[in-house]
Order: sequence, then structure tokens, then C-alpha cells
Amino acid sequence: MKALLIWPNFPNSFWGYQETLHLAGLRSTNPPLGLITVAAMLPKEWEIRFADRNVAPETEADWAWCDIVMISAMIVQKADFRALIQKGVAFGKKVAVGGPFPTSVPEFALEAGANYLILDEGECTIPMFLEALEKGEERGIFRSPEKPDVTQTPIPRFDLLNMDAYLAITVQFSRGCPFQCEFCDIINLYGRKPRTKTPEQMLAELEVLYQMGWHRYVFIVDDNFIGNKRNAKLFLKALIPWMEERNYPFILLTEASLNLAEDDEMIELMVKAGFTVLFMGIETPDTDSLLGIHKNQNTRHPLVESCHKITKAGLQIMSGFIMGFDGERPGAGKRIQEFITATGIPQGQFSLLQALQNTQLWQRLEKEGRLVDGLGTFHQGAIMNFVPTRPIEELVEEYIDAFWNIYEPMPFLKRNFRHFMMMNGWRGRLMPKITYRELRLFSAVCWRQGVLRSTRWRFWWQFLAIALLKPRLFYDYMTSLGVGEHFFKYRYEVRDQLLTQLATMKQAKAKHQEEESYQLASVH
Repeated sequence: MKALLIWPNFPNSFWGYQETLHLAGLRSTNPPLGLITVAAMLPKEWEIRFADRNVAPETEADWAWCDIVMISAMIVQKADFRALIQKGVAFGKKVAVGGPFPTSVPEFALEAGANYLILDEGECTIPMFLEALEKGEERGIFRSPEKPDVTQTPIPRFDLLNMDAYLAITVQFSRGCPFQCEFCDIINLYGRKPRTKTPEQMLAELEVLYQMGWHRYVFIVDDNFIGNKRNAKLFLKALIPWMEERNYPFILLTEASLNLAEDDEMIELMVKAGFTVLFMGIETPDTDSLLGIHKNQNTRHPLVESCHKITKAGLQIMSGFIMGFDGERPGAGKRIQEFITATGIPQGQFSLLQALQNTQLWQRLEKEGRLVDGLGTFHQGAIMNFVPTRPIEELVEEYIDAFWNIYEPMPFLKRNFRHFMMMNGWRGRLMPKITYRELRLFSAVCWRQGVLRSTRWRFWWQFLAIALLKPRLFYDYMTSLGVGEHFFKYRYEVRDQLLTQLATMKQAKAKHQEEESYQLASVH
């Protein structure tokens, strides 16, 4: 069997970092870990070609060569996902799909014409799919309520990747999260009992990357790295000597819940293991909203105090913030902006709330008759897909204002400096490897922020202070400023998209009111 594995295009988004990637000469933020893991599960005798369309598109020769096309997708990729399914059908190819989006919304892939839906977790459903192929079955939907033992998951096919195209390479330690935030679909996809790989498995995956010469970021893409604290600590205790022996070859980042601040041992182990960046879902500084979405773990300690503790230990925080929760008081955008300023968090992933299909939030809003568009695009330039409890015009105006101000160059520069100066943690080596990519990015940052913009004096003063006082953080600091270039440009796109959608909504509403008035006049 000849299989063509395709990862669809991403539209620009918070995580796209398109301007930053352009400056560094890179093509994409991360590769598709799920798809290259599936590749490792396919029969050894299969011939495989892989195409990440964010790096380089597949060729017409690839389409002619293959017997089957296998496509994975997240919801933000839905437009290209549909187009690829339809292209495969038009070419007379068997089309198999899987991943988070078709698992949550299988009808979308079916309507587009997919032959095989390999849903849920591949360790359980790939064997079902392969058995159906052996029997000659032309179609099938393969599902399993069973949560697989990830200690049996093979090492992903990193060899399929153009490694030099990516900012970060992804690995996974655990699946699942013990919490039950109303808006989150992770517990629907992977359950509330975190399952972990063994330390030996993880070190074997990292060894492959090390032998391949990888040196930039390694993103451990767990939805909550500390969901199973006992196993996370066992892994970290094995990882520390491995990293020490190899002179800390990677920069590690992951996602974790804010209750990390309650565990001093975990923080210390993560820092000693080489973690430098941590994404945390803070969502909002409003306690009432946190309780309303069942994110109680963020209410046990003062949020600013928890963030400062983690930062001072040596972990750079990235954070998620959301506007539009039920019962939210006016001024939420301003309060989020003030929180980001108080904590010095450089990157705040800031969105309007969206109801993801089959989450607790979706089910509640469906019962209340408040869903508007069940399959929104779910990026920062998208208006909510449900009717909020606040006027939508007020929400969008607050959101645009806050997003714009957060990524104004001067405040961003000041936040970065305060955040990095607060970081006192231990570092395993003086400086990560500097290559042509880093030199390109850092030179562009110096030119734009240190010469062209009005930030020039602040930039060079901070540059020297970090270089002299925090030399081990210099690489991370300059990379963070490079990421800012994406946001400085992206905020224009977010503003324009939201204003366009808002204007369209107002026109539709006015037209509807006009039609109602006409009908009423006709009756009389």
C-alpha cells in the first residue's frame, strides 16, 4: 500500500507566528505529532510519503503515486481539510481521516466524502482500520471508548520531517487532564485520568531527536504536564541526568495548570530538567467567571502571587485568556490587560470564548438555544459562535482594545524585560546553540526594535542589561522579542477581521428588522 499522509494548512493565528517564522527563515511552528505517530503504527511494508502543507505542499506526482490519502486535522484547519478530502475523492483515491476535529465533528468529514474515519485514539482504532482494509471494505467509521495504554505507543517517525523548517519539535508524555473546565474538549477526547509514557520511552524519543542534531525548542505538548504529578516527577528525575550528560541540547516547554505553584518540588525539578517556557490557562482574573466555568484550581491562591512564584523560580509564563464568559462584568478586557501588566507575562493568548462541539459548554448552550454557528473558525479574529450574556458589540470593542494595547511594541518590550529580570532560576548551560536562523531573527529584532521604532532607546538599554545581568536568559529573551514581531502585525488582522464580522452582523440584523417591519405593515 502506498500512503500519502497530509497535514492541512493553518490560517494565521496566535500560534502561527508567521512574521517571526519569516524573519528566522523557518516555515512552521510545530510538526503534526499525531500524524507522524500514526505513520509509526502503519505496517512496515507500506510505502509512506508525508506532506506538511505549512512547510511545502504535496505534488501532483504524490497524488498520482498513492493508493490512499490519510489526513489529520484540528478545527482551525477545517477549510483546507475539506478541500483535501474532496481532491482525494475527485482523484479516485481512498481517503482516511482522523485527529481531534473529525473525532469531535465526524459529520463534517463524512459530508466532504471521506471513506474511512479513524477516530478517537489511534492505538485502538488504527488496527480496526487496517483490518477493514484487509477485508476489502470500502468505507468505515472506527471508534473506541477504550483509552489506550500509551506505554505501547511507538516512537514517532521524526525521520519524515524536514527538521530545519520548524521552530519547535513536539513530543508527548501524557494524555488527559484531571480537571473539568466547562469550555475545554480535552476530557472529551482523552479523559480525566492522565495516562503517561514511561521515562524510558520519553528518553528514547529525545535521544532520536538528539542524534538527528535537533537543538531548538522541544515542546512537550501535554494538555497538562502535571496532571499525573507522581509520574511527571519520575520522568523529570530521569530527564535531569540525561540533559546534564548532553549539555542541555534542547530548550523545553510544555503546558501545565496553575496549581503548579502549590508544588515546590515539581517547580524545582522542571527548572533543573531544562524547562524554560510554560503555557498556563489563566483564562481570566475574575474569580466569579472562573467558578462559573468550573476552573476552581485557579481560585485557591491569588493569581498574581502564583504567577510571580513560578516566574521567580525560572519559568517564563505564556498564558491563555478568554473574554465572554456568562455573567462577565463590563471591563473584562481592561482587567485582563492590567493582570498581564502586573505579572509581566510577555505572551497572552487572548481570545473571545468559543463553544467547542460536545463540550459541557456546548451542551449547555445548545439546551438554552444560544448556539449561533456550531463550526466557527476558532481563532483570534472570530466572533463567538453563541449568544453571550453581554452585548456582542461591547465585548468586541473591549477585546480589540485590549488585544491592541497588549501588543503595542513599547509595553510589550517593557513587560519582557520585567518578566526576564524576575527569573532567577538555575540554567544548565550558558547559551543555546546559535545558528543562521537565530542570527537572522535576532538581527531583524535589533533592526526593527532598536533602530526603526520609537522603542530604540528602551531596546538597547534592556538588551545590555539582560546580556550583562542575565546572560543565560539572553537567547530566550531575544526569541521572545522576536515573537513580538508576529503580534505587532497580527493585531491589525485581528482588528480588521472582527470589525468586518461585526459590521456584517449589524447589516444582517438591520435587514431582518426591516423585513419584519415590512411584513407587519403588510398585515395592517
